[in-house]
Amino acid sequence: MFQLFFKQLNADAQENAGAAGEPVEEASTATTTAPVAEAVSEAAAVNKPAEAPVAVETAHDDFDWSVDKRNVSSYSKEEKEKYDKVYENTFVQLNDGELINGIVVGITNTDVVLNIGFKSDGLISLNEFRDLQGLKVGDEVEVMIVEKEDRDGHLNLSRKQARTTRAWERIVEVNKTGEVVTGQVTSKTKGGLIVDVFGMETFLPGSQIDVKPVTDYDQFVGKTMEFKVVKINETIKNAVVSHKALIESDIEAQRAEIIGKLEKGQVLEGTVKNITDFGAFMDLGGLDGLLYITDISWGRISHPNEVLKIDQKVNVVVLDFDDEKKRISLGLKQLTPHPWDVLPEGIVEGNTVKGRVVNIEDYGAFLEITPGVEGLVHVSEITWANTPVNAKDFFKLGDEHEAKIVTLDKDTRKMSLSIKQLTEDPWSDIETRFAEGTKHTGEVKNITNYGVFVELAQGIGGMIHISDLSWLKRFNHPGEYTKVGENIDVVILGIDKDNRKLQLGHKQLEEDPWNTLQDTFAIGSVHEGTIVRRDDKGATVQLPYGLEGFAPNRHLNTQDGKSVNLDETAPFMVIEFDRNEKRIVLSHTRVWEQSAYEERETVKKDARAEADKTKKAVKNIQNKVEKATLGDLSALADIRKKLDQENSGKAE
Repeated sequence: MFQLFFKQLNADAQENAGAAGEPVEEASTATTTAPVAEAVSEAAAVNKPAEAPVAVETAHDDFDWSVDKRNVSSYSKEEKEKYDKVYENTFVQLNDGELINGIVVGITNTDVVLNIGFKSDGLISLNEFRDLQGLKVGDEVEVMIVEKEDRDGHLNLSRKQARTTRAWERIVEVNKTGEVVTGQVTSKTKGGLIVDVFGMETFLPGSQIDVKPVTDYDQFVGKTMEFKVVKINETIKNAVVSHKALIESDIEAQRAEIIGKLEKGQVLEGTVKNITDFGAFMDLGGLDGLLYITDISWGRISHPNEVLKIDQKVNVVVLDFDDEKKRISLGLKQLTPHPWDVLPEGIVEGNTVKGRVVNIEDYGAFLEITPGVEGLVHVSEITWANTPVNAKDFFKLGDEHEAKIVTLDKDTRKMSLSIKQLTEDPWSDIETRFAEGTKHTGEVKNITNYGVFVELAQGIGGMIHISDLSWLKRFNHPGEYTKVGENIDVVILGIDKDNRKLQLGHKQLEEDPWNTLQDTFAIGSVHEGTIVRRDDKGATVQLPYGLEGFAPNRHLNTQDGKSVNLDETAPFMVIEFDRNEKRIVLSHTRVWEQSAYEERETVKKDARAEADKTKKAVKNIQNKVEKATLGDLSALADIRKKLDQENSGKAE
């Protein structure tokens, strides 16, 4: 600052001397006059705290502008440039975020003091130098200027941020070049590991640790490994590294060598690497192949782990491979002959075999006789009975059954089996065992809308039609009369041996009551009945002896203009009786209409009887009188008047 001041004074003097027309030489700072020195001292004193307020005058006020060149020293141009350069080098230009080398000038218990050529030294926590062993005064280290002056006026430096910045620059560079870097696994985190690369934390996903699935991450903590930087994020300065990529690059070279030697049908030794629902992945020594579940065994298996285990070594055959997609299809069962080509001697038509249920369909079940050899038991070959059979109700997966080989075709590799043919056909002597008209007891096996299926013996059964359940009651559904599993008495109504069907009846066990009910329920007879059902057409009426009749809506009207309701008991008149159709038509309206009619007829009959009696009396009197006299005529007039009065009263 003082030098600038002297230079300004020298420039002013030159201007004044030039204006007077006198030559002027540059003044030397070493030969400055006393007034100038005093002015400098006073100017310096301004920056020092004074004990008491003192009036300060500027240097220009005391400066002797009459000084001449006798007190001035001159410099050559070269010397002037040299001194200017020395002066300019004393200034250091620094910016926040700049990286700069500093010299360690001091070490305390907690901090390191660094000189970076600034007006003040900076302090950095000793923790940021933990990676430097034997740090001493005079060592040069690279730091970052966080702030030239914080709010306290201190220089804020950071070696950690300098290392992170340099590390990020190197990571960006190796990401472009693909260079392999070395890093140390420092800790475990969610989904992977934290790796220190060049002093910066990077992320190693669990899927990028190894080509094999890794479940224990702790085993890698503290290890130093090689990695490739596979992904960076410039915005948040984050990097992802991979150790698996290095392994895959080595494996890729091995794959190329192995694929170059592959041939279909070639047998290789592989190690079971992974097992899934659809197959197993085999390690062929640096190259993976897939062994599908259908190529593991000739027999049916539900999961590959029934045959294979992890790390198991097995020989497999190459079925197919794709050079471009690098896919290899392997087979295990192909190393053994097809079971249909080497059938055991006992598997021939007519023989009995035992098999395990491996598949169930609506049309039947497949039994595995030997691994890879299956036969079908059709639903029609399960039982001799003609009733429908559901294969899923009869068979269970894994169960074993004996069956007879009905057909065998090695060319198409198909076999049909039969369970029912293991026993004698019960229909061969059906006429003897179950003759028409004989009575039997059977078990209800199935109920449909139109009838009940009853099993009389193993493989023999028939159906009772809904109309043959009862003589008297009409059922909407057979389930109203019986249930599955109950026993029921039947009579054989008919035999259809060709179609293996029996026509059964239940009501035929009793005599038809309609033959005797015709007199009891004659047309015009009245009976008490209860309405048990109603519909749009009328009502079903429960009559004595378990009989039911039907009353149309117009025959349900009561005398007071209403209608007989459900569950209500009332008298009903039989207006129709059909024995053949088993039908009775009833009417409640006819009952009270008939009563009113009969009452009217009774009144009319009594009136006619009284009139006949009077006429007879008059006739008797007339026969006794031979001649009429005036007195007689008067008496007859009185009698006639009396009769007219009686007739008039009855008419009212």
